[in-house]
Amino acid sequence: MTNQHLNIAGYKFVVLPDRDALRQPLKQQCDELGLKGTILLSFEGINIFIAGPEENINVFRTSLLSDERFADIEFKESYSEHQPFNRMNVRLKNEIISVGLPNFDRIEPDDGRIRPQELHKRLLNDDDLVLLDTRNTYETRLGTFQNAIELDLDTFRSFPEAVANLGDEYKDKEIVMFCTGGVRCEKASVIMKDAGFTNIKQLEGGILGYFEQVGGDYWDGECFVFDKRVALLPNLTETGTTICFACREPLTPKEQLHPAYVPGESCSYCIDRHQSQTIH
Repeated sequence: MTNQHLNIAGYKFVVLPDRDALRQPLKQQCDELGLKGTILLSFEGINIFIAGPEENINVFRTSLLSDERFADIEFKESYSEHQPFNRMNVRLKNEIISVGLPNFDRIEPDDGRIRPQELHKRLLNDDDLVLLDTRNTYETRLGTFQNAIELDLDTFRSFPEAVANLGDEYKDKEIVMFCTGGVRCEKASVIMKDAGFTNIKQLEGGILGYFEQVGGDYWDGECFVFDKRVALLPNLTETGTTICFACREPLTPKEQLHPAYVPGESCSYCIDRHQSQTIH
């Protein structure tokens, strides 16, 4: 593993009145350790996805967890042969995951969780539960759990409207939500409860946590990630999927064979959107 980069991702919803003051020390420490990635700081919490040499990542992690507010952050880990980020950013945000709802302070850290091993057992037993994918369409088309409901979201800000359009037959069913690492489901849970859904659970650690602990059982395809790796298989290795330079859609190796795909210029999704706009 000596030539590999350790990638870690984690978050915590916690009130941070000193949000602004945290920025520079975190940026300086990451720069000194040669780490790259993004740390989002909000008055509602912290969201971290960074990569670098394993020894340096562990120094950063030990330092961060020494702050009692962050001591229980559980990080997802994976390795890559190259640095998946271009630079190190520590950004001040209104929300660590944007849904556009103000004063979102009702996250309940221990409410409605299901661990990957438990979900796997439930799926193996063919239990009566509903899997709900809270991610965007460009993510879900690369892969999702078998028989999961997809909401056709352009952005997570569309989630409240999509939930309002779910049928009443789901209101009392046991629903297990999932996203890449879990942070979107924290807010999705509150939104769904406000909409009248009574039995909501979140997949703890998200898809990447499931891959890490269980593997690929009941999963079809790959998982989009927000860095230069683009997508991961259940064994947490990179795929051949890339990003279109023009429209930023992920393209599988098969889609890269389409005549419309010109690296650095266009892809079939660009052409489809242009034709649709022309027609309308």
